[in-house]
Amino acid sequence: RAAMGYQGRQLVIPPQRDLNDRETLVSEHEYKRKTCQSAAVFNVVNSIIGSGIIDFSLVLLIKGGALSGTDTYQSLVNKTFGFPGYLLLSVLQFLYPFIAMISYNIIAGDTLSKVFQRIPGVDPENLFVGRHFIIMISTITFTLPLSFTEIHLVTCIVIFDDAWVFAKPNAIQAVGVMSFAFICHHNSFLVYSSLEEPTVAKWSRIIHISIVVSMFICILFATCGYLTFTGFTQGDLFENYCRSDNLVTFGRFCYGVTVLLTYPMECFVTREVIANVFFGGNLSSVFHVVITVVIITIAMFVSLLIDCLGIVLELNGVLCAAPLIFIIPSACYLKLSEEPRTHSDKIISCVMLPTGAVVMVFGFVMAIINPQDCTHGQEMFYCFPDNFSLTNISDSHFQLTTQLSTLNISIFR
Repeated sequence: RAAMGYQGRQLVIPPQRDLNDRETLVSEHEYKRKTCQSAAVFNVVNSIIGSGIIDFSLVLLIKGGALSGTDTYQSLVNKTFGFPGYLLLSVLQFLYPFIAMISYNIIAGDTLSKVFQRIPGVDPENLFVGRHFIIMISTITFTLPLSFTEIHLVTCIVIFDDAWVFAKPNAIQAVGVMSFAFICHHNSFLVYSSLEEPTVAKWSRIIHISIVVSMFICILFATCGYLTFTGFTQGDLFENYCRSDNLVTFGRFCYGVTVLLTYPMECFVTREVIANVFFGGNLSSVFHVVITVVIITIAMFVSLLIDCLGIVLELNGVLCAAPLIFIIPSACYLKLSEEPRTHSDKIISCVMLPTGAVVMVFGFVMAIINPQDCTHGQEMFYCFPDNFSLTNISDSHFQLTTQLSTLNISIFR
């Protein structure tokens, strides 16, 4: 494209192809078809339930696009902050799906290993049903080939102290996790452009309705999960269920397959970012294969070294999702908008930008100095059918000895 002046030097931007979903996923005929507001609400809700729940920043994104005359996230940042801003956004857009690939490997290893261990006659200690082997074999046989394509009865109830104290000092880490799970900015312009008569006011109504519906669904699922296990809830909720539960085993299998089939989509994005930044948007067959193998191999080895899903989600949320959701959209709007400083949009933007910075910095620090505890590969204490002893859990300062065979329970505080 055109050369851009930056600090007195001419910086030539290589031909870039915006990471526009409709360019590769939707045909020109389908792209020209417009949708009504109700259909747009469904599209946003579907995107949010799958990967995002953000309100005002989504509105800011579209407002920024309207002010700059752009229709993609990449072109908006490029128009606002130039090539350096485009590079920063590209790095974040690469890291976000790449770390997501690592989390998918961890999920697949956790879930599918327990599925295979439930097969009659299979030793749970067998190397070939361990998480490391599952991660490697699933990568080689499923995710790597797919990524080469271009697109794609209750006996007693014991109440533990502090089980309901979930708003702790490290709650900021949860904001990072929610940011990771609740980002859908990448297709905001796509849904906006699909409207019959796209306007910022109409888009705002769609976003508000979508957020309310999505928030209700997310809170419902989150509440059910936490009410079941309270203070013992793991980062990967399937880790809370007993291996002897056949229904949950089937759920693990379905979840594992879903993750394996979703994995290539993240790889497509990482490869596309590299292609746009370094190769002008086009990759030869050789580079296509080489880059794909390198990305997936690095993701696989990192996931073999990490067995705690929570820390991965936290880091991805605070390092990548937080700036993509909070910082960049508000920064673009503040620079482009000519509204007075007392305008509501500017006031909220001025609040959202430092909030995102706080979440990013303090969330990263908390994730490092206070990492989430994991019980990976261990059965939860309530899964044992016979005798067990549980001591000093969650600083409750009690001893619990249960004889389930005779139903004698003694609690010593």
